Amino acid sequence: MIVTKLQKIILKIEKRHNKKIDLSLDRTFNLLNKLGNPQNKLDNVVTVVGTNAKASMATALSTILKESGYKYNLYTSPHLQSYTERFVFNNKEIDEIDLATLLEDIDRILGNDSATVFEILTCAFIKYAEKFKDNVNIIEAGLFHRFDSTNVFKQNLLTLLGVIHLDHLNWLDNKTIDGVIYEKTSSLPTSNIFINNQMNSEIKTKIKKSLIENKSKKYFFGDDFNVVKSENSFIHYQDELGEIMLPQPNLIGDHQIYNVSTSIAAARKIFKISSANIKNSMRKMRLKGRLEEIKSGKLKNLIGENRLIIDGGHNINSAISISNWVKQQSEKVHLICGMMNDKPHKEFVNQFENSVNSITLIDIPNQEGSISKEEFKKKLGNKNIHTAESIEESLLMNNKDENCIFLCAGSLYLAGEVLNLN
Repeated sequence: MIVTKLQKIILKIEKRHNKKIDLSLDRTFNLLNKLGNPQNKLDNVVTVVGTNAKASMATALSTILKESGYKYNLYTSPHLQSYTERFVFNNKEIDEIDLATLLEDIDRILGNDSATVFEILTCAFIKYAEKFKDNVNIIEAGLFHRFDSTNVFKQNLLTLLGVIHLDHLNWLDNKTIDGVIYEKTSSLPTSNIFINNQMNSEIKTKIKKSLIENKSKKYFFGDDFNVVKSENSFIHYQDELGEIMLPQPNLIGDHQIYNVSTSIAAARKIFKISSANIKNSMRKMRLKGRLEEIKSGKLKNLIGENRLIIDGGHNINSAISISNWVKQQSEKVHLICGMMNDKPHKEFVNQFENSVNSITLIDIPNQEGSISKEEFKKKLGNKNIHTAESIEESLLMNNKDENCIFLCAGSLYLAGEVLNLN
């Protein structure tokens, strides 16, 4: 196998620190200082925070801005197939060679100091964004926000706050929803905060309480903006600026309507985007690995006329959203599930027990941190759950069915492997 220049530098920086995740800002600020503190030279920063919906909100806002003539830089994580997916500058994904050269420069400047891969990637993005510093900089937080390496800006233009719920509790002392909310909201810059629809009113109330001391202008879904499905596949959006009838976004799942509406609220209030440009952007939204239908390729050919859908959701809230979509389908749905070791395995799968026709567990290829299908099945304790030796075998097991959907879910790593195999 040929190792690319980008793969070589990634392997090198992976050895920079003995922990993949190490929540602290010290190493990040040390590296940024060596780079000339580029974080203080960027304007128009949009901070994207939350447990779920971050990628959807970032994608929606960037699409709306592009349709309106804006240039943007976009930083997201994780990637599905290539690290280049995480780096968008001037509306375009970075070239692999350019990214490799950038990371080599950052690694050289870091010298003998330590930093995690994510810290190095974040600092690299911020430094490179200096070339396009007048663009809108949309920056998605990684783990939580308070000690995340994206939390380095003294001020920002706005924050998109997504769905907050329990996840990654092994990193917290306070393993409650209050602990999660604190980590995600306590250090948000003072500017404008647009808060997405939440799982329940209790979480929304807790977020309001957590943000009381933050002097930002706050815009809550349900209070300051709203969206509902209307007739003929249209959606009805409303805020203090007025109402718009919009086509469904080119994203699968009703939960995406809420995510998109949060970005619409920010686009209208902060960027003064016209209704026409918002309408035109709805059909242009593309999001890899989130209820994404695979319409051609090797794996799709295996199942003929049946549909292949992937989703990287890996926590309870995402399982609820995906399951709600499954319940709306007229076809049979066969769930193919692989997850990482530290995820809520039983709670995730339980959401699908009454909505899918079969559940097949697989190992996620090339991922040492994934749970084995045998251990996964043992945890579930359900005799009706199947296992397969590969993604291909899991598709062929139920391919005798016609007019059905194969849904691969449980991990972004699994979604990436499906795309690679396809």
